[in-house]
Formats: sequence, structure tokens, C-alpha cells
Amino acid sequence: MAVAGSEQVLLQTSGLTKYFGGLPALHEVGLSAARGQVTALIGPNGAGKTTFINCLTGILQPDRGSMTFEGRELSGLPPHRIARLGIARTFQNLRLFSGLSVLDNVLCGLSARAGDSHLEAFLRTPALRHRERRLWLTALETLDTFGLAERASVPADALSYGEKKRLDLARAFVSNPKLVLLDEPVAGLNPDETERVGTLIRQMRRGGASLILVEHDMDLVMSVSDHVVVLDGGRRIAEGSPEDVQSNPLVLEAYLGKISATA
Repeated sequence: MAVAGSEQVLLQTSGLTKYFGGLPALHEVGLSAARGQVTALIGPNGAGKTTFINCLTGILQPDRGSMTFEGRELSGLPPHRIARLGIARTFQNLRLFSGLSVLDNVLCGLSARAGDSHLEAFLRTPALRHRERRLWLTALETLDTFGLAERASVPADALSYGEKKRLDLARAFVSNPKLVLLDEPVAGLNPDETERVGTLIRQMRRGGASLILVEHDMDLVMSVSDHVVVLDGGRRIAEGSPEDVQSNPLVLEAYLGKISATA
């Protein structure tokens, strides 16, 4: 399925370029992500996928180019401002708070809703207590969706690796963001856990979530994605439906070339 018309475009980049030590990690990358769709970003290792995600979330600032979210320019905004616009993400290398409980980790994803009034926090007003109760219930409901409700009180570092991956997903989705960026959500998972995460992604998609998926597992990508964009060497080399991308000679050459070079 192609990306929808301009009225449905949620996020768009144009000419996005980022250099490291004079070498382009991204070069003139253009991408459109439609509302309510899964847009996959694939490519060999070193293609620039995580750099792209880091630019979108303000962790890195592009050297040139445009990134617009609901028509608003993201370049120059810090990560917390971008998060408040409704963009959430997971991380390729898990960044959980290992000493906190599973529930508290998910509550961290709701910090923007907690309020920032020091006086209200000091007085413990009824409004604050009511808001905290609603956030607590929201976190528990999200844990239930991701199959972790029974683990709510245990420390995050007591979870299995597959459970930690699902906790990372739960924390990203708990605030009901407008766009979720998934950075290799099934990396290191066994086939059963991979299928479980795939089922969750499809469930979120059916619920109207908008996703950008960075992933190497092509079976997962092809089964959950509406639109696929391919990077190689920091450049966009192809895009289209999963079926079109699978048979694209440039895509096959990019992947087969990387495999041959390391064989």
C-alpha cells in the first residue's frame, strides 16, 4: 500500500543529511509516514536507520534538511519537546530503569501528563491524587495489553530479555502517542517472542497507531508494514509496498552484497 495523500501525512523528511567525521551517515533522505500506517525503514547494517531515528527524536541534529511532524518543523527542538508533540520511541539497546519496578518504568512514559507544579506536589491536592490514580490505572492497563500485568511489582532487571523488550514497547505506547518509532523491537528474540511482538504491533496498528519500524527481520517487516523505505549507505535507494520492495533489484543487491562481503 502506498503512502496516503498529503492530508494523511503525519511525518515528512526532505533532504535529511547528517555527517560524522566528514562522512555522510544520511544523505538527502526523504521519507513520508502516513497516519494510521506502519512505515518500515530497512537496510543493511550501517545504512543510517538508527541515525535517522535519532535525528527525528532530537538526540542528533541534522546538518541540513527538513523534518516536519503534523506540519511543524522538528529541527532544533530538544528531545523532551519532541516527545511532548506526541512522538515516542523504543531503543535498539534497551534503556530501562533496572532498579525500578516494571510498573514504575511504564509510569515514566506518562511523566509529561503528571504536571510540573511544585506547589501542587507539596500540598498533595485532591486533583493531583486523582491524576496520579488515573495514570496508575493507565499504566496497569498497558501492562496487561503487553502481557506484563502479573510482573508489575518486580524490578525490571528481573525480567527475561523478551519481557524487557515488551516492557520497552509498553513504555512507548502507554501515553497513546501520535507516532511511535520502533528501533529493532525483535532483535535478539527467539521465534516465539518475535511472533508475540509481531502480534502486538499488528494489534496497535489495528487500533489506529502510526508507526515507523526499523527492523532486520524481513518476515516481520513484510507481515506488518504498509509501506517500506530502504536505505543503503545513508541514501534512500527504494520505497514502495512490501511486495514491490521484496523484488526490487537494488534492494536485493544491497542485501546480497553485504552478505557476500562478510561471507
